[in-house]
Amino acid sequence: MKRTITALVNNSSGVLNRITGLFARRHYNIESITVGVTENPAVSRMTFVVQVDNMDNIEQVTKQLNKQVDVLKVKDITDEPIIARELALIKIIVTPQQRAEVAALVNPFRASILDVGRESMTIQITGDYQKVETFIDLLRPYGIRDLARTGITAFNRGSKKSTTESSRLTLIH
Repeated sequence: MKRTITALVNNSSGVLNRITGLFARRHYNIESITVGVTENPAVSRMTFVVQVDNMDNIEQVTKQLNKQVDVLKVKDITDEPIIARELALIKIIVTPQQRAEVAALVNPFRASILDVGRESMTIQITGDYQKVETFIDLLRPYGIRDLARTGITAFNRGSKKSTTESSRLTLIH
């Protein structure tokens, strides 16, 4: 089963290597990983999508991640309401006659054409995993020359409780 795990870590050299090493020692394949600095420049957010056999394995991994010296917080967010996005750059083979046809595919997906060459187009799409997959499948008949994907980055949606409380606090003041 696929699990999405986020980790807040110290933004320092070698942290990514130590954490991915932990997954490798457990023989878990990391299907995607994204890492970037947060609103605090001293902290980075890592988002992993991993394939695991059972829940006991993922609980063990999250416990071991929490023991790492540079790890501040680990959370399995798979079963929670989350916002998850991915970016893909897709270079396809097109003739000048096919460009309008491809542009008609780009618009409904809110993708954008980044580059047009004599025999190719490069398109950018962002969205959830399924949206990106569907768009790539629609472009396959043209011939995909290059494809680069960022992997999923995600975090929890805002909770109704905090929204309600912040609204209530606004009304009180």
